[in-house]
Amino acid sequence: MSFDNAYEALTEENDTRWAFGTGFADPLAGMDTSVPSHVDAAALAELCLRIGDDALIMSHRLQDWVTAAPELEDEVALANIGLDLLGQARLLLARAAKADPSVVPSVPQSDEDALAFFRDAAEFRNVRLVELGGGDFAFAMARLLVFATWRLALLQDLTAAEDPVLAAIAVKGVKELTYHRDYAARWVVRLGDGTEYSHERMQAGLDAVWPYVDELFADCPDLRGTFDAVIAEVSTVSTLRVPAGYGLQPPRTHTEHLEPILAEMQSVAREHPDATW
Repeated sequence: MSFDNAYEALTEENDTRWAFGTGFADPLAGMDTSVPSHVDAAALAELCLRIGDDALIMSHRLQDWVTAAPELEDEVALANIGLDLLGQARLLLARAAKADPSVVPSVPQSDEDALAFFRDAAEFRNVRLVELGGGDFAFAMARLLVFATWRLALLQDLTAAEDPVLAAIAVKGVKELTYHRDYAARWVVRLGDGTEYSHERMQAGLDAVWPYVDELFADCPDLRGTFDAVIAEVSTVSTLRVPAGYGLQPPRTHTEHLEPILAEMQSVAREHPDATW
């Protein structure tokens, strides 16, 4: 998004709000969304659903810190990061629907709304890391650092995607994720290299996140080296210990946290599926 803060994006003249309802512009309007002949449309849709769901659920988790972050500036920063990810989710879910319309639930809503609000938990493709609930601010920053570092490497790779729409989405996302990663890294260093107590809390946050790291690379193992290099640099400056590996769990299955997230996020859409405003 091009807005300076989260609140500017919510004004009447800026129709970029995304919630269940009507009157929202197609995020891919004006683009040629035909799938190139040499691209597997079903595989493209699956990839877009996976990384779109990652962004959607992570965005929802970040909103937990609005009104709860240590400073007002951090509430605005996290709101903006959440909005960036929500924008990425819109684009990617819309791309998935254009690539393979069969993935869209049969409801009278736009493709992106249908995918966000009318799929059950078992139909979501996101990684477990983004679902996790609870945790303190140190945990939130450890998760954001891990997520943004991995996603930045992934979208940098996808800037060369054979599908030009996906490549364009990735180019935009790289700019956003560079800030997300750096924001989280600054907090990890600040807490890790702060007081004895803040160091202890930051290490505990990183330890809690680490069992979910290996899953991130199930589909893209070649990106692990880039990720590890960034985490090693941040851990050195922050005086934190990088936890030992935990082994790969079955990828993109879900925790008990996803259904409550969806129940909250989808409640209005499911109660009033034919509403317009």
